[in-house]
Amino acid sequence: MNILIIDAQGGGLGRQLVTSVKKEFPQVEITAVGTNSLATSNMLKAGADHAATGENAVIVGCRNADMIIGPVGVAIADSMYGEITPAMAAAVGQSNVKKLLIPSNHCNNIIVGVKSVTVGDMLDAVVERLRDELKGYGGR
Repeated sequence: MNILIIDAQGGGLGRQLVTSVKKEFPQVEITAVGTNSLATSNMLKAGADHAATGENAVIVGCRNADMIIGPVGVAIADSMYGEITPAMAAAVGQSNVKKLLIPSNHCNNIIVGVKSVTVGDMLDAVVERLRDELKGYGGR
């Protein structure tokens, strides 16, 4: 299974996602795509199998992934302080694969009805959901 993890800005959330997913599911292949080189570098240092940077990398990654994980902003054009281009958001949104999107109330995008939880709690929820999804792929 190829999991695409997308992040922007400093790649902090993406780094934590890569670490958590690799720890629980070392058999999965992770492609990390950052909207900038710092985000990409941080996810690669965390253990991503492959990494790339920029708009085209997001578009191609969305075509080749079995699942997409990232903050909800990756599916909203001009979010994350403008780092998510309309083409990136369209690639994520139009992809037919499952997307595990982490809520984040930033950049005037407020997710109503979602309780504030810690990043650790969100990472645990991603790992738990991924565990359920991987059952169909012969995962743990």
